Amino acid sequence: MAEVELIRRITVNPAIFGGKPIIRGLRIKVENILGLLEQGLRPEEILAEYPDLEVDDIRACLAYARLLVANESIEAIELEIAK
Repeated sequence: MAEVELIRRITVNPAIFGGKPIIRGLRIKVENILGLLEQGLRPEEILAEYPDLEVDDIRACLAYARLLVANESIEAIELEIAK
């Protein structure tokens, strides 16, 4: 699946989680899936926990995160961590 198609899976709805990025309009936040990946869960484990998700939804979360940090500097990240 092309990056553009993956990113289209990430949506924002002000009525859900205050407009945080979610997956396909579901009540599943991108940050939650990224957090599970950070903890070491495999995609298969995440899919078992969230049966409404698809493998491409997890890929979409990673693509979204990559796009967000593509133009970030390490200084900005260090400042955020220091807060």
